[in-house]
Amino acid sequence: MTRIINKPKDTVSQVLNGVAYIHQDILQRIPKTGILLRKELTPDRVAIISGGGSGHEPAHFGYIGENMLDASVSGPIFIPPTAGEVFEAIQKTDQGKGVLLVIKNFEADINNFLQAEKQAKEAGHNVSHVIVNDDCSVETGSFEKRRRGVAGTIFVHKILGAAASEGKSLDELVSIGEKVINSMNSLGVALSSGTSLTGETSNFTLEKDMISFGIGIHGEEGYRSEPFHSSEHLANELLNKLLVQYDDYINKRFAILINGLGTTTVMEQYVFSNDVKRLLELEGVTVVYAKTGNYMTSTNMAGISLTLLEITEDNWLDYLKKPTNAFAW
Repeated sequence: MTRIINKPKDTVSQVLNGVAYIHQDILQRIPKTGILLRKELTPDRVAIISGGGSGHEPAHFGYIGENMLDASVSGPIFIPPTAGEVFEAIQKTDQGKGVLLVIKNFEADINNFLQAEKQAKEAGHNVSHVIVNDDCSVETGSFEKRRRGVAGTIFVHKILGAAASEGKSLDELVSIGEKVINSMNSLGVALSSGTSLTGETSNFTLEKDMISFGIGIHGEEGYRSEPFHSSEHLANELLNKLLVQYDDYINKRFAILINGLGTTTVMEQYVFSNDVKRLLELEGVTVVYAKTGNYMTSTNMAGISLTLLEITEDNWLDYLKKPTNAFAW
């Protein structure tokens, strides 16, 4: 697949330059780094930082803004930023109330972000973290839950960012974040694998008219492949596997996030959204908040993911609805 890029090795830096140019009213790039920083940092507020490898656009820089993130740190494609760059982001965002790191549950991400947290603490900063692990797909063979951090991370950004704006302390934000993460599950499906920037290699092999359930945002293959039947069939498979994660789901309230994984068209996303709506209504499930769009992609993978967040606290819904100027929300 041909892509509108220049030299592959320059792509990440050029993406960051382009974002900083188009959204210069909201954010700025720290030169020669993967750091994008909110222009108007709020005093007396815990700063929220997220990040990871590139290739997930608009994550994570798309969520910088009022009532969301204060900075994002991007690494190379599917490779997390260095601890040094995360540490620099902490230094630039700390307004005296501390910094909270939102980390996706991948070993390399955890190692680099926690190393930066250690450095920052040694330098006198008050820093803590939450680790998002919303993926409820399973390992092939063992059927153990993979618990990677995927699209549900966006809900964590929004709820914690809005809570920080209310003046919540660092400890309070960690507590809220952990409760949100424990109330959330996601599952994704691919219709075609993503490819390298040159388009020469695929992340995994998927035959024509086949789909892969339980794929990862770094192009990881799913736990099962089968022929594609319909959007409704996909919605039924994903929704059933998500609902069984919750006891007595009929008497619970949910927020849902329908996420395009890269090349899935808006038309397809809304057909799928309609199918999810119909199935939820048939099951008698109460949805109090819903979003559809490209929130956390996997370069040019064709596919979609579904996230369910049980709203166990009334103020979570208030936080989700709180206005933001983050351009990707």
